[in-house]
Amino acid sequence: MGFFDKLFKRNKDQEEQKAVLDEGLKQTKENFFSKISKAIAGKSEVDEEVLDNLEEALITADVGLDTTVTIIKNIEARVAKDKYINTGELNNILQEEIANILTDSSSTDYKTYGTPLDKKPYVILVVGVNGVGKTTTIGKLAYNFKKNGKSVLLGAADTFRAAAVDQLSIWSDRVGVPIVKKEMGSDPSSVAYDTIVSGIARDVDVIIIDTAGRLHNKAHLMEELSKIKRSIGKNMENAPHEVMLVLDGSTGQNALEQAKHFTAATEVTSLAITKLDGTAKGGVVLAIANQFKIPVKYIGVGERMEDLQVFNKYEFVDTLFSLQ
Repeated sequence: MGFFDKLFKRNKDQEEQKAVLDEGLKQTKENFFSKISKAIAGKSEVDEEVLDNLEEALITADVGLDTTVTIIKNIEARVAKDKYINTGELNNILQEEIANILTDSSSTDYKTYGTPLDKKPYVILVVGVNGVGKTTTIGKLAYNFKKNGKSVLLGAADTFRAAAVDQLSIWSDRVGVPIVKKEMGSDPSSVAYDTIVSGIARDVDVIIIDTAGRLHNKAHLMEELSKIKRSIGKNMENAPHEVMLVLDGSTGQNALEQAKHFTAATEVTSLAITKLDGTAKGGVVLAIANQFKIPVKYIGVGERMEDLQVFNKYEFVDTLFSLQ
């Protein structure tokens, strides 16, 4: 049982989701937990050597230098205040400090997320480089929204790659939701505009719009995303309501670089971190959340459509510190 386990009274579905999370993060938690355990092994109290070992363990677990320094400083302050802390207490304090740097969406799920009456349709603009699982994430989002009673419309505004439109069309058919698309090379902003017009006419709950994933020219990326957002806003005030950045968790620190580019180019309001199953680099979730102060809303922990989970920081931390 994890440190935060006492917070939860899970129903059957939640227990199944936790089991999927445990399995999906298996490599990450084995990597993370083993490094932390070695850092404090054989020590009876938290001294400078323990903190140095802990710092090294966090950095090598892909937590990142800046985030590691923040965690260590907070632990040092607590050790200084309480005078004596043993390594058993350190384990609990570490979990608390990691949870404190994360922002989550634990108060929402696919049933309640994103559709207050004054934001219908709720418009999500999805950004991210090619290859991170952006289109797959959109498909999984659409599936889970639909499964929970929401009507969904997709917009294929990545018109620079025929494969992108084709892939989103496949997801549209697979999930059974409509899609707005045009031929390759069309103006992405015109696709976004038509998607909003169609979504309002259809009275859908959620609109999800795909965008091109190119980073070779930051100025062009900023211009393109700004134009798309203006086109969306012409038909619906204050839309898009959310700009979701999709990052590939298996790339470790490279995901941080991608986040830097996109947060510089547009106002990112949420994160979806994919491909955490099959990688030991899931510690990068901590680095990304801490550095950019943007809530992680979803994590991908498997191939099934249900395996795009609403992020809960307490469940995530519990999993990192558990080898069951």
